[in-house]
Amino acid sequence: MKLKNKTAIVTGAGRGIGEAIAFAFAREGVDLFLVGRTRSDLERVAEVVEREGRRCKVFAADVSDEGEVKAAVQAAVDAFGKVDILVNNAGVGTFKSIRETSIEEWNRILGVNLTGAFLFTREVLASMTERGQGQIINISSDVGTRTIPRASAYCASKYGLEGFTGVLTKEVRKLGIKVGVIRPGMTDTFFNETKQGDPAKEGWLKAEDVAEAAVYMAAAPRHALVDEIMVHPVIQEY
Repeated sequence: MKLKNKTAIVTGAGRGIGEAIAFAFAREGVDLFLVGRTRSDLERVAEVVEREGRRCKVFAADVSDEGEVKAAVQAAVDAFGKVDILVNNAGVGTFKSIRETSIEEWNRILGVNLTGAFLFTREVLASMTERGQGQIINISSDVGTRTIPRASAYCASKYGLEGFTGVLTKEVRKLGIKVGVIRPGMTDTFFNETKQGDPAKEGWLKAEDVAEAAVYMAAAPRHALVDEIMVHPVIQEY
């Protein structure tokens, strides 16, 4: 296992794609530090990770809060001594027209999806730079490179994450830190629970498909650049 004894922070790890990534990493020998809003969800995931024989810590936090992010990363370093991998997965969305979207909804989506990735990345860079190695994986979306109606805040946050990822890559690649982005298409998780029963979901991705891509990206050798992965479902309808 190429990832054995690595340590990883995964945000939004209480369910959905983050949960699947945590399980997939644990099977590859990674120790996990799980961050999310709901401690009970994180503890449920941690029980499964520990049954795989891996160490696991949980930290309930708002990823858009600078103080809470600083505390989370420090707790991860205190627990494991290092952070080898950061997966910025936490995400929220409200699918409304621009006129219907409130400023509170706009700020919340940008705060979690974009500011959260910035804050966690900034906090882990010091130790990664000092060690001359690390991997940062940003979970974007296929709507980070195109637009769909009724998703102004969500699309803006993912377009922003794409731009942030590009700048980050230019700043840290020469320091030995790998940066990658994964762009899933429609995925059958709680995030899309309003479309339960939609026949098209039969062709959607599973969270495990995205997790597999994250493992592949994290395990790639430093001299083999894997910085973008598109994960598309068989059938994709909006």
